[in-house]
Amino acid sequence: MSQVMEVSLGKQGRVVIPAELRRLLDFQEGDKLVAREEAGRLILEKREVAHQRLQSLLAHLPAERSIVDELIGERREAAKREAEE
Repeated sequence: MSQVMEVSLGKQGRVVIPAELRRLLDFQEGDKLVAREEAGRLILEKREVAHQRLQSLLAHLPAERSIVDELIGERREAAKREAEE
């Protein structure tokens, strides 16, 4: 069962994560967190957790496939089409 706690948005958009929730998530002072929006929700997770999640999402891709190269190629094609317009 997930924990639900109410927090307030303070000055400059600051949010204090309740101590009970920090303990539950093992958030320690100085931890690097990744913040992202997902379906209208704010998701905070440790950088290591985000990295592991992304690795598992991409684990099915063959090692010889470079999605970075594919993305660069797609962006170059899009830029070429935009320049031609």
